[in-house]
Amino acid sequence: MARPKYAVLLSGLIASITGADARSCSLVSTPGQVGVIPKWDVQSTSQVTTDPLALAKPGVDTSSWHHANVPRCTIMACLLASPDFKETDTEIFYSDNLDHFDTDQFRVPWLYRNEFALKPAPGQHYFLQTNGITSRADVFLNGKKVADKVLQSGAYGGHSYEVTDIVNRTNAVVIKVYPTDYFQDFGVGFVDWNPRPSDNGTGVWREVNIKQTGPVALGPLRITTTFDKPVGQGSAVVTLKATVQNLENKVVTFVADGSVGSIKLTKSVTLQPLALGEVSLQTTIDNPNLWWPAKWGAQTLYDAQLSVSVDKTVSDKTEKKFGIRQVTHQINAFNDSIFSVNGRPFQVLGAGYSSDIFLRWDTARFTTQMQYVLDMGMNTVRLEGKLEHPEFYEVTDRLGVMVMPGWECCDKWEAWSYNDNIENPAVWSDADYDTANASIYHEAATLQTHPSVLMYFVGSDFWPNDRAAAIYVGALKALDWQLPIIPYAARKDGYPAIVGPPSMKMDGPYDWVPPNYWWDVTPSSDRLGAAFGFGSELGPGVGTPELSSLTRFLSPSDLSDLWQKPNASVWHMSAQDSSFATREIYNLGLYGRYGAPEDLDDYLLKAQMMDYEATRAEYEGFSALWNAERPATGLIYWMLNGAWPNLHWALFDYYLHPAGAYFGTKVGGRTEHVAYDYVKKGVYLINHSLDKAGARTVEWEVMGLDGKSVVKGTVATTTVPNTSKSVADLSKALGSVKGVVFLKLVLSDGKSTLSRNVYWLGATVDTLDWADSSWYHTPVSKFVDLSGLDKLKTAAVTTTVLPGSGGLKVVLSNKATVPAFFVRANLVDSAGEDVNPVFWSDNYVTLWPGETLELDVSYAGGKAAKVQVSGKNVAKAEVAVP
Repeated sequence: MARPKYAVLLSGLIASITGADARSCSLVSTPGQVGVIPKWDVQSTSQVTTDPLALAKPGVDTSSWHHANVPRCTIMACLLASPDFKETDTEIFYSDNLDHFDTDQFRVPWLYRNEFALKPAPGQHYFLQTNGITSRADVFLNGKKVADKVLQSGAYGGHSYEVTDIVNRTNAVVIKVYPTDYFQDFGVGFVDWNPRPSDNGTGVWREVNIKQTGPVALGPLRITTTFDKPVGQGSAVVTLKATVQNLENKVVTFVADGSVGSIKLTKSVTLQPLALGEVSLQTTIDNPNLWWPAKWGAQTLYDAQLSVSVDKTVSDKTEKKFGIRQVTHQINAFNDSIFSVNGRPFQVLGAGYSSDIFLRWDTARFTTQMQYVLDMGMNTVRLEGKLEHPEFYEVTDRLGVMVMPGWECCDKWEAWSYNDNIENPAVWSDADYDTANASIYHEAATLQTHPSVLMYFVGSDFWPNDRAAAIYVGALKALDWQLPIIPYAARKDGYPAIVGPPSMKMDGPYDWVPPNYWWDVTPSSDRLGAAFGFGSELGPGVGTPELSSLTRFLSPSDLSDLWQKPNASVWHMSAQDSSFATREIYNLGLYGRYGAPEDLDDYLLKAQMMDYEATRAEYEGFSALWNAERPATGLIYWMLNGAWPNLHWALFDYYLHPAGAYFGTKVGGRTEHVAYDYVKKGVYLINHSLDKAGARTVEWEVMGLDGKSVVKGTVATTTVPNTSKSVADLSKALGSVKGVVFLKLVLSDGKSTLSRNVYWLGATVDTLDWADSSWYHTPVSKFVDLSGLDKLKTAAVTTTVLPGSGGLKVVLSNKATVPAFFVRANLVDSAGEDVNPVFWSDNYVTLWPGETLELDVSYAGGKAAKVQVSGKNVAKAEVAVP
């Protein structure tokens, strides 16, 4: 049989090597090398009359085009990277400027073009590899059409096209991308997270590669690990696998050489002409070093390599890092998901990740985001779509952050007849199922070796129909997927039998709820998002940036509206046609609980107080009830970060500055912690570790706004790894409280303080109207009165800044006879700008009269000049950094 001239081969992502200057040096020069198309000239077809076939020939003048010196970019990202483009991020994101950006220009196809050099010779083979172009594209090379928009379809539709017969020493590639329609195409959408990007994410958002091989080509390297005994108690069998193809019209015998660390493996294989085959090499590692999630152990990674040689000459090669670990999943008696890692029950404490609104990638920025995840005590991020690039998983592997990837909701990906969330869903065609097949093969090949991956969602809000589910499961199994496959992230009436029943809840909330919401668990478990089961996306909808960040994207009028027009539609919230276009529900709680703000500063301070107590309560509630009768097995906070500068749904802002939501989460996510139950007025001892055990002491004290102690006590207890339990009942101690009081909880091991935690409590809690709940909110019929905090007397706090280990030590001392409430420390440079990223050991702290606290801070990305200090009843001050 004759080989197709431009055969589609070995779909999947292979680690890339960036070539030198494309016009002078060969992009690839040795078998197995993968070169990235390093940059793009882009232009709208409305500005170009030349046929793409003619443009895809060397020597075309593109001097009038936009020039993006980046290897991957949507149209908007390319324009922003182009030196001739006038607008900047700051201008586009300021106020409602994005709403006025010209979107008509993106309603026609755009062209991407690049020229590169090669040195083709007899016996060499070349492949043009795509890793996903949204939404659809025609691909041209050297005046030939390599693929059309039917085949090259979908944001995750990766393909490898053999182009051996058409490559030259000088080559030109042109990609014609078609406008993305979220309800017709498999794109990367943001649903109601934020306004749509101006170009709907259209473009070459992932790299396009050129790969060189000899007569035999390898597909993506797959690695499996199995254990002869319970994981960690014996050896591990490691198998290297890859699809191989004979590219010649003759029988070929080749030698496959593999390695795992220092272990060498080899095998001889014969392939018939143009045949596909499979190569598999296996070894046993005695007492392997396991890969663990962060805080549970080391993130040990092994190096694996695989090459194929014909007549002692390397024909193709590939390599990957992998970790030896085991993930299991079960559904308990309550139909809730429980994961285990290396045989240990693993409570998921995470948040939902978002890509940049223009799908730009920055490895250093992402690394900081994952460091923030760990600093807040979380262990997982969920990807609802937004599956990003290989670098994403390399970072999570290295840092030990677990990842829950899967398809996105609410558009073409879930256009099922039974999905009543989409009006007139576009029924999938046969070509759509082909796109889904290419997409899952590509993503599974990318993810399969990464130890940080926890599972895969083949649906999000709804389950895939039987045909799509069979495609997804078939591809995952074909690629040796060893992780749980979850049908979707909700719990509705249906599911595909090939995957099994759903075991997670998606009952909200997505907008503000009070702290007691999470603790209000009943035997019938009718409390929606409260702390039981596995919540796949839920949170109080908070994440207000501080003023220093707000002024970067809000106009003076916008800032005024924040506190003077609490029900106004706000551009920097969600999509304007969504349920989250205003801060009305949030502001109703703020005004009702804390009293009407006096000015913008007062509003923002009360917002940080709201955000802090909201996130702390959610993470504490789930952590504390990990071992309840119906366990709280996992939570994904909605959300971790924003795709652009926004006013909600983020634990740190777009500029990587942490505020109230961040530090509330950080307290609630401590490895060893002591937490207050707002409903039962109990105290819980929390232990997320695998190795910390023994005697513990919990000290508690209730103090009035006047600084006088109301009641206090001490509890002696013990802690057990990976376990939470109730250790005290404060209902009597708090039963006679009137007005607002502070509750301080301190956990110690006899040598040091492990956790210090201060609450501000009213005589009652907020009254929730559970019966009137919606999918995104449970209303409050009566708010707790915390307005007494406005009457706190002024506290004098002195600040000393000292050199510290890896940063600075900030010493706060309260010299007053009343508590110093919600004291914020902030690091700035000589111009008074925030130093970001920044890592504080604690922040927004409340000091007892006469108390001194030491805060450690480390930072990067700027030179610290001053520490700013302020608080609810503490005057603003600045202290120079020594």
